[in-house]
Amino acid sequence: MQFDETEPLGARISDTAEIPLQIDFGACSNLGKVRRNNEDHFAVIRRTRTREVVMSNMPPADLSSSDDVSHVMVVADGMGGAAFGELASRLALKTADELVGSACRWMAKLHDLDSSSTHDRIQAYADVIQETLLEYAENDPRLAGMGTTLTCAHAIGSDIVIAHVGDSRAYHFRDGQVQQVTRDQTLAQDLLDAGMPARDTLRFRHILTNCFGGDAREVRSEVYHLRLQHGDAILLCTDGLSDLIDDFEIAQVLEAEAPAQAACNRLVQMALDRGGKDNITVVLGRFRAEVAEGAGA
Repeated sequence: MQFDETEPLGARISDTAEIPLQIDFGACSNLGKVRRNNEDHFAVIRRTRTREVVMSNMPPADLSSSDDVSHVMVVADGMGGAAFGELASRLALKTADELVGSACRWMAKLHDLDSSSTHDRIQAYADVIQETLLEYAENDPRLAGMGTTLTCAHAIGSDIVIAHVGDSRAYHFRDGQVQQVTRDQTLAQDLLDAGMPARDTLRFRHILTNCFGGDAREVRSEVYHLRLQHGDAILLCTDGLSDLIDDFEIAQVLEAEAPAQAACNRLVQMALDRGGKDNITVVLGRFRAEVAEGAGA
């Protein structure tokens, strides 16, 4: 779902008790059978902020030490020919990581942020990434037109915020079913939304209407929020997978393959078996409720 700008994000999140979740990650990126270089990049990042009481005469319970922990999953699919698409996706991911890592305000307490401020911050990050790619292109004419998608999922406790530019997808798996969270920012999707039959839009599915770099001076980010439950999974992928494997097949693999890495490997192999016409990248996080020590599984 997208943010409802009429309702503060904190009002939705704070209504539900926090559920500690453990995450099993997997990731796989493959050149495919046609491309000469891999223009996809991905990352899974664990971010922490530690608070430790060094000295105090306060009761220990009043000043508890704690660690804030969050996890970031991200995929980027570059374009631009030669090695320039590879550079574009690498620059976008690197810049995004630097921006989040240097942010003066820690985004580990989502109930402190309303929906508009969250979106504004993500859009500000997107603007900096866009400026970075355009600056590289201006300084080196060979890089003109290079661009990239970027889809990022930031998991904080039981909440996950997904930021999206382009057509690399985020899927939400729950109870044996998969739902596409993000909307493809392509001409094909615009035509589908306008009522054109799906078969007539296929030739437009790789024409992006929004991406980092490219010919546009501005980029727009889309932001989504999900509340996670025990057994959920979030899958990010580039179109090298989603062009060849449909939602039902993804759900079947996620249902059958318990370890996240095994599921990623299986999905990539399926895409390769169907021709591997593009680079294929998959990142998966499986979320499970923590079991108290001594309790049954």
